[in-house]
Amino acid sequence: MATSTSTRPTPGAQQERGLQRTMVIWVPDWPVLAAASAEGVPPETPLAVLQKGRVLATSAAARAEGVRRGLRAREAQSRCPELVVLKYDPVVDARAFDPVISCLEALTPGIQVIRPGMCALKARGPSRYYGSEPAAAEKLLDRLETYDVPGSRVGIADGPFAAEQAARAASAQTRVRVVPPGGSAEFLAPLSIDTLERPALTDLLRRLGLRSLGAFARLPAAEVLARFGPDGAFAHQLARGDDDRPVVVRQIPPELTRTLDFEPPVDRVDQVAFAIRTVADELIGRLSALGLVCTTLRVEVGTESGRIHEREWLHPRWFSATDVVDRVRWQLQGSGTATSELTSPVVRLRLIPEQADPVGAHADALWGGGPDERIHRALSRVQSMLGHGAVVTPVISGGRGYAERQTLVPWGDPPTPHRPPDLPWPGSLPAGPNAGWPVPVPTTIYPSPLAALVLAADGRQVSVSARGVLSGAPAAFRLLPAPQVADSNKLYPVTAWTGPWPVEERWWDEDVGNRLARFQLVTADGRAWLAAIQNTQWWIEASYD
Repeated sequence: MATSTSTRPTPGAQQERGLQRTMVIWVPDWPVLAAASAEGVPPETPLAVLQKGRVLATSAAARAEGVRRGLRAREAQSRCPELVVLKYDPVVDARAFDPVISCLEALTPGIQVIRPGMCALKARGPSRYYGSEPAAAEKLLDRLETYDVPGSRVGIADGPFAAEQAARAASAQTRVRVVPPGGSAEFLAPLSIDTLERPALTDLLRRLGLRSLGAFARLPAAEVLARFGPDGAFAHQLARGDDDRPVVVRQIPPELTRTLDFEPPVDRVDQVAFAIRTVADELIGRLSALGLVCTTLRVEVGTESGRIHEREWLHPRWFSATDVVDRVRWQLQGSGTATSELTSPVVRLRLIPEQADPVGAHADALWGGGPDERIHRALSRVQSMLGHGAVVTPVISGGRGYAERQTLVPWGDPPTPHRPPDLPWPGSLPAGPNAGWPVPVPTTIYPSPLAALVLAADGRQVSVSARGVLSGAPAAFRLLPAPQVADSNKLYPVTAWTGPWPVEERWWDEDVGNRLARFQLVTADGRAWLAAIQNTQWWIEASYD
């Protein structure tokens, strides 16, 4: 009588193939938990986190109403009118998961962060310490429960890929899913080919009739490499359960955050600035010892009222101790003076280097960076004397008029425009010859438009109807009397004109709606002007020299 022999590899064979028993810890709906915690929204409410206009993650209450991942925001809200929509922020997501990793590292070191909400570690050490793989997994899950991270899952298998799928296959009742050694291929075989998360490859495999990992794994490895290339060969290796990737232990960065507690609370800006100077010197000294410089600093101010005021500061070069003190003072006083009263006494102040780069990345060029350094020091000194908003730099912004396209950003702040310049702006003025338009850009844009009177040949004021029809051709214009207008009685004969360029903003709102049309006027003295009529009032917005 013949006896059957199992084809499952033994644990020794698994080690010879380079496979490593891996434990993956997964926190379902982590983006929802992180975003809800940051915004102060109860996680049991219907929540959806959006990324690029589509649902990235949902809460259990939202899924019960039919909200699914991949839906557009409008469709998701139509399925659940009470849905609370939050924007996905990867920085907040990663920052919220960092304490969870520290919580797990208190029990076992050597954790690799796969993504926020999911991490991996070698299963051998914890299983030997706690007696078995399931016992170690339950211990880690209990630790997360006490840390107020409920509903976590653990998957254990040969390699990170199979362990991740095992964690996703676990349930609320069976929190731990263990795939026995050598059983990864059998466990992965019935799973969908979409599990590989390679859309281009999986779409091709579906058209070839391969809809499961098992069907893909049965193909010869050499033919897969020849047909799909290295990426397809690696995906084929995952489908076979031969994931030999090691667990890469995360490198814990040095602790650079500095905290200063005030007891009793301090209610004067100059007292806080004086006390923080020693902490700033310590922070910059620590960075210098590590060969780093700070280019982005986050300042968190905790007040006696319980509120935390935080702000990120960007430096055009890198922060010195004096720069840190100045930023703290500016954040506290706003537009006040150095002795202005705070709205609430300060009880804690934290300095957090958000971006620390190697000093070599900001080294001077071959011939030095003296002029730039002198400019920076001069502007920073003026800013320290006059206030944070006294020194500004222009940033191109979005808008329909030339004045709207200019955003003034305080020196040292991130160059963030008020309106995105890459969005469509119907009715916007031509951008000049560089953008393919023959129309030049004005050389002088008036901060406040000059009131004017545009006349036709018969002396009547020119008007524009709602359909953009002129009552007459512009023949001349006169600037109305104003403090900044010296020659208000001068009449400028118009020799050429073009327009109108109509702009209608929020036409549906009678209170806020704005109907405007722009013109270009050329006068007899050779000058050109950018004019606009709003309702019945004419304005001169800019001039061409």
